[in-house]
Amino acid sequence: MDRLYISDWCAWCASETQCASPQQSISSPVGSSLPGLLRRRLDAAGRATCDILHALAPIDGCPLIHASRHGDVTHTLSMLESLAQGQPLSPARFSMSVHNAVLGVYSIAHQHRQPLQALGACGHEFDALLTEAEGYLDAGHASVVIVFSEGELPATYHGHTPHPGQACAVGLRLTRQANEHPRLTASPTATPGEPTPLEVIQWLAGNTPWLDGLQRLTLEAE
Repeated sequence: MDRLYISDWCAWCASETQCASPQQSISSPVGSSLPGLLRRRLDAAGRATCDILHALAPIDGCPLIHASRHGDVTHTLSMLESLAQGQPLSPARFSMSVHNAVLGVYSIAHQHRQPLQALGACGHEFDALLTEAEGYLDAGHASVVIVFSEGELPATYHGHTPHPGQACAVGLRLTRQANEHPRLTASPTATPGEPTPLEVIQWLAGNTPWLDGLQRLTLEAE
């Protein structure tokens, strides 16, 4: 990882327990950055993702990358149940179940014209976000905003897949410019972990000294 700096970050959790300092938490109610017609299309995590993007993206725009392991799995499960019952699927519901739906809503609401990318990486979403962000920065972009989110997990999935236990989202604006920003450094020998957004938030807030207990990512003062 070459000269990757965090110029700002922002987070949201569904529970009342603060998972970040007030300076790094998005304002309530969640989804306030979206017009009502679009806000109703998203779940709470999707709305929070849009709020975080709006808070971190510079006025002149930059590439935006969103990753989620499960996406809006409630929509997906509902469609699977409809198929099992032989019922027709809702095109609107399907359109909001795909991983790029949140970025699509954000781009419509804010007329975003810079690159957009949605990722799912079987648990390695945070690593994928950092890797893709480095590519955009190497291509000449001054900054990149990444957001990592998880929505509520339906009871059917409990115990079968890793999950932070609540809907949450965290975003970072990354740059190659130091300007006294903390620098991300990675251990060259550590195995990539599978952190949840909540673990990333706790790491950024200073509640854990390294990410995923593997000493694979650290924050250093430049």
